[in-house]
Amino acid sequence: MIKGPGGFELQLVRTGAETDGELLEMEATYPGSDTLPPEHLHPQQTERFEVLEGNIRAIIDGSERRYEAGEVFEVPPGTPHQLGAEEPARMRWETRPALRTAEFFERLFDDGPDSASAAESIPEFLAEFGDEFRLTAG
Repeated sequence: MIKGPGGFELQLVRTGAETDGELLEMEATYPGSDTLPPEHLHPQQTERFEVLEGNIRAIIDGSERRYEAGEVFEVPPGTPHQLGAEEPARMRWETRPALRTAEFFERLFDDGPDSASAAESIPEFLAEFGDEFRLTAG
């Protein structure tokens, strides 16, 4: 279990190592917050989300929508987006191909010697994972 800020939790269900790099499957639990993560994109990856409980607020390529339990949506490669939950929610989250996304989250939310917080600079950390994650100017 990867624990992020404010009670966010990420469970790795199937990793790239288990799927020959094809897929990273996760389950995310959101405690609820008015704050969204910064707008970002994934240059080479498609993300697929299935809302399991609660609802998810998503801004995808500038268009905002809320998705409820049972709904599925995708974010194509290179598409700027943000998402979160204002109230407690849970979703299944797939990333194709897996690339190093699991390592990105492990290091982003870890506070050990290899973590993003211990990196010499956040820009260097983000550059290391540029194939998986890029901040946008939005």
